[in-house]
Amino acid sequence: MLINDKYHLSYSTNIHPGDGWEDTFRNLNEYIPSIKSKVSEDKPFGIGLSLTNRASIELNKNYNLIFFKEWLAANNLYVHTINGYVYGMEGYSMIKDFVHLPDWTTQERFKYTKRLVSQLALLLPEGVNGSISTSPLSYKHWHTTETLLENSYETSAKNLAKIILELYKVETKTGKYIHLDLEPEPDTLLENSNEVIHFFRGYLAPIGIRYLTKKLKVNEEIAEYMVYHYINICYDVCHFSLEYEEPDLTFKRFEQTGIKIGKVQLSSALKVIFQEKENDLIIKDLYALKDSAFLHQVRERVGNEVVKYSDFQVILRKKEMVNEIRAQFHVPVFIDKFGALSSTQDQLIKVIDCLKNRYITDHIEVETYAWEVLPDNLRKDLRGSIVRELSWVQERLSN
Repeated sequence: MLINDKYHLSYSTNIHPGDGWEDTFRNLNEYIPSIKSKVSEDKPFGIGLSLTNRASIELNKNYNLIFFKEWLAANNLYVHTINGYVYGMEGYSMIKDFVHLPDWTTQERFKYTKRLVSQLALLLPEGVNGSISTSPLSYKHWHTTETLLENSYETSAKNLAKIILELYKVETKTGKYIHLDLEPEPDTLLENSNEVIHFFRGYLAPIGIRYLTKKLKVNEEIAEYMVYHYINICYDVCHFSLEYEEPDLTFKRFEQTGIKIGKVQLSSALKVIFQEKENDLIIKDLYALKDSAFLHQVRERVGNEVVKYSDFQVILRKKEMVNEIRAQFHVPVFIDKFGALSSTQDQLIKVIDCLKNRYITDHIEVETYAWEVLPDNLRKDLRGSIVRELSWVQERLSN
């Protein structure tokens, strides 16, 4: 939905995924119209569409894409952004490293993304820019040597250069501007703003410029513009909170280096502030979440360093007590504290303030996907929970 004629606000439908298109559409049809009636009854409502590779392939068959476009129009809906991060359902069931397969060194990732570009070009309304969020290159721990790391950066940059060419062709042919948004995440090759800037400057820009000047016969200045025009960043608040980065500083760093934010995903990480009188309650509440596959990518800040742990139980086995940890567990955005545990909602509010005070992006997507593993008192009706999140964000953007 369009907020204040400035923001396209929606939520990511990866919360109810389907591997094939039939399941995906069934879920969309079940949830989207009823949610729209609560938050955007009389105005068009944008969908943060999530498509696996299989769903995307099947969307191109049997007039499915045309029928879907007609369904959108009939229900006063539109698609402006696609989540192209998770390639297959195994990525949802085994999220720690399998979510990055295939990575940007592969043709499979390139072909999948190219197909999403053509589908979004058909679905995207006139006058609206489109975004596709994608994997931040690869999983860091697969690259155990400098040679493997270098090859991954270079090959990923080459494949992204090919996607830039496809995005250019789409805009030239249709007039529709679509950008691909790399989504930095802990434990990947792009974890933080330093690594993003390093990749753009050291690999993507020089490799992209060489490729585009050769293919399009344009000068280097135009080629460089195209690199930064078509490859943006998807800023997930939870992910950057785990890196202990202040939003305002990160946005300024990207702006100074020419890197654009294509989409902001509003999400809160789990935050645990250990206090001696509450530690028993904290540990009890943490163990209530111990079977969650989402409770990973744990971070502690020690001085100016961010210390990494694979799981929160590693923290609990430490002999020395820590002060604060944060974990990759998307807590509902309207929650600041639940039980003895907290969230990084303070970071979320800072991001919303930045969005209000200056232009960063007009694509805003709520991404909470851990509802089923929350404590019983927070596990409400899914539709009502999504409506509550969108209303919470809408109110803060409008004030």
